[in-house]
Amino acid sequence: MVNAETETGESTLLAYIPFMQDDAADRVLEAAALQLIAKGHRVEGFIQHAEKDEGQCCGAVDLEDIATGKRWQIMQALGAHARGCRLDFTALSDAAVFAQNRIGTQPDLLILNRFGKGEEQGGGLRSVFEAAFVAGVPILTSVKQPYLDGWFAFSGDLSQALPPETDAVLKWSYEAIARARQVRDAA
Repeated sequence: MVNAETETGESTLLAYIPFMQDDAADRVLEAAALQLIAKGHRVEGFIQHAEKDEGQCCGAVDLEDIATGKRWQIMQALGAHARGCRLDFTALSDAAVFAQNRIGTQPDLLILNRFGKGEEQGGGLRSVFEAAFVAGVPILTSVKQPYLDGWFAFSGDLSQALPPETDAVLKWSYEAIARARQVRDAA
């Protein structure tokens, strides 16, 4: 079972879903976001949508802003004979600036689709993670197995792992939202 507390008994405000395949984590994050919004919570951040594209080195990968539906195509398709696709740093940077500005609205929860190679190296959406953490906004993300060491170096012992199950993610989300409100109200 998921341990929803730190060693001091306090709920964490930073959680991640470790995964091997993208689809399961993406579906859980999206389902949780939709259910939280339906319950009246303000959820900001991104859900990732990946599509396979015949004849290309990789499919389209979009980041969709949860609150507005705005999308950014974050991968550059380099053609059928390319050995791999490349992250479009300009598109990702534009999405990061957009998300960072939305943190100022003090959402109940921030969902960022991934902590990956870019974030591990200090780029990608790392500045958004940092801004939300400083603002006291609970953060939910997913981390692919190869980037777990980078995640632990970034988050230390401040995060908790969640299984790729909507109910577990929702339970943590409700507890984190309540904890963040308590901290804000006490300030």
